[in-house]
Amino acid sequence: MDLTLPQRLQQAVQGSFHKTALLQKRVRELIYGASPLVETRETNPIKVAFLEMERGLIELVPDEDTTAPPPTL
Repeated sequence: MDLTLPQRLQQAVQGSFHKTALLQKRVRELIYGASPLVETRETNPIKVAFLEMERGLIELVPDEDTTAPPPTL
């Protein structure tokens, strides 16, 4: 029996915050007009991002402006 998309996502991510953040960021980019990195007829941005993640085409890079400043003493 084929797994549903939520089941496949859960199996691939397995509670990994890193992978979850990666998918969320990429889905957002696709929604705002980024081109898919895979050739597919799929239009669902979640499915496209998942395909990209499965193929190792995307990675999570921290935003430069979100780094915390050093603590002051």
